[in-house]
Amino acid sequence: MAELNPQHMIEELQDNIKTGDALKARLVLAHIAQVDHKTRNRLVYVLSRAEPDFSVPLFIYLLTDQMAVADEMPSIRETLLSILLAYPEKLIEFLGSPKILDKTELIKVVGELRLEEATFVLLDLIAMSENEAEILLIIENLGLIGDPLAINTLTDYLYAANRELIIAAVQSLGQVGTPTAMHRLAERMGTDNEIDYLILSIFSEVQDQVSLEKLNDTIRSHYAHMRTFAKSELVRIGPKAVPVLIDNLVHDDPDFLIHTLNVLGDIGDESAVVPIRKLLSNEPKSANVRFAAYEALALLPLKKGAYTLTAGLTDPEDHVCVAAARAIDKNFSTILGAGIKNLLRGPENEARHIAKIIVNAQVDSIFVHLADDGLFEELALFYLPHAHKDIRKHYHKLLLQAGKNDFAAKLTGDEEQAVRPKVVAVDDSRMILNIYKATLHELGFEPVLFEFPASALEWLQTEKPLMVLTDLNMPGITGIQLTERIRQKYSAKLLPIIMVTTQNESQDNEEAHMAGVNAIVHKPFNAKSLGAAMDTLLKGEGRQ
Repeated sequence: MAELNPQHMIEELQDNIKTGDALKARLVLAHIAQVDHKTRNRLVYVLSRAEPDFSVPLFIYLLTDQMAVADEMPSIRETLLSILLAYPEKLIEFLGSPKILDKTELIKVVGELRLEEATFVLLDLIAMSENEAEILLIIENLGLIGDPLAINTLTDYLYAANRELIIAAVQSLGQVGTPTAMHRLAERMGTDNEIDYLILSIFSEVQDQVSLEKLNDTIRSHYAHMRTFAKSELVRIGPKAVPVLIDNLVHDDPDFLIHTLNVLGDIGDESAVVPIRKLLSNEPKSANVRFAAYEALALLPLKKGAYTLTAGLTDPEDHVCVAAARAIDKNFSTILGAGIKNLLRGPENEARHIAKIIVNAQVDSIFVHLADDGLFEELALFYLPHAHKDIRKHYHKLLLQAGKNDFAAKLTGDEEQAVRPKVVAVDDSRMILNIYKATLHELGFEPVLFEFPASALEWLQTEKPLMVLTDLNMPGITGIQLTERIRQKYSAKLLPIIMVTTQNESQDNEEAHMAGVNAIVHKPFNAKSLGAAMDTLLKGEGRQ
């Protein structure tokens, strides 16, 4: 083969441009890889001086057929982009031209330029194309352009046989971002967890009214992992989601109300206070709803009307009383303190119960305020010697710091000699963990408490407790996922697991049992109900 003459190549290309002979020009450029960088740059420069009708197809040729050179010379693509920016009408023309077979670069460019005028041409191309790689590229760039005219076509690909095309269509509809696009995505949910997660993440980014409503609807999903994900995203969105969530409080579905109250509490926006108090004033039948309402109020700033919280201390369910006590403690005032003192002077059984709740709830402001009250001291000392050692130590230190030395001196208990069997409790609610501490201690067990399932799993790698109690709805790792992980190490016979949850969905119950849960107990629990369920398993009646 004759040695190439760089100067002759440059002159030949210049002549080809003058005569309009694109075929010969292409033959010259076919040898561009065989010349030095200086000559390559000269050839690219000469080509850039030609009319777009002549130069653009040849630049595309370099990018598609001389990829090694194009990778080494970013100027080739930059020059093409510069030409097309100067002649956008030509870009549309080239995109629709049957003479250019490989339109990859043109499709990328219209996407980069967000050129809405190209939408119709792209829709025509995708309708005619049988090349899945090209179809994928068009879908992706329709998303970059974001023209609502593409919604129907993108929707069609939500149901394609090729999963990659489905994911691309989901992402592109998310980029279009109109209410119609969000509705189409919502309609696609329910058959594939990965796709559902992707769609929910899009809703959380778009945050229009439709997206917020769809995220909100998902917190009543039959699937725990979907509920948990939607709740965490609504919390991340924050105050913007609060109006949609407040509207939920008129519903009667206890589970929906509980999840809503959880999210409102975690967001912590003051506008939720009045609707939650109104919900409580209607005296919900479900103790779990009442608990969730007080738990949310414990996380919210109550500037007015906090005195109404004292009513929660007389609720028939201990869980609700504890939650009310925590809400009072968070918003404590002398008025609230006076209200509690009055309750302590009511019927003896009620007064003892309230004192027990205050002790177990670890509500420091309330405890210190009442510490000067002789009646409260007498009632508290009825329970404190038998409370968990951590609770006794906590209050002993608190009383000393407050200068209540005489009361502190009386706060002693018999240090246990026997080792209690350990029971793990996992729940993302610190309030529930507090209840577990008191309840399990009362039942004769040593509670080992975890707010985060991942920490429980780490502990279980080297420790084997008597039993595990786990919530269902937890962020990061659900109770079902936690059970599946535990079952990789311990069988249902070796380590019983009880799911303790407010939820009573048949779907959740089935998944829980399939994952390896031995039994399901519904909140609210007390020492009697929890103890009965644990006793049944420990006697072997509920083991698998």
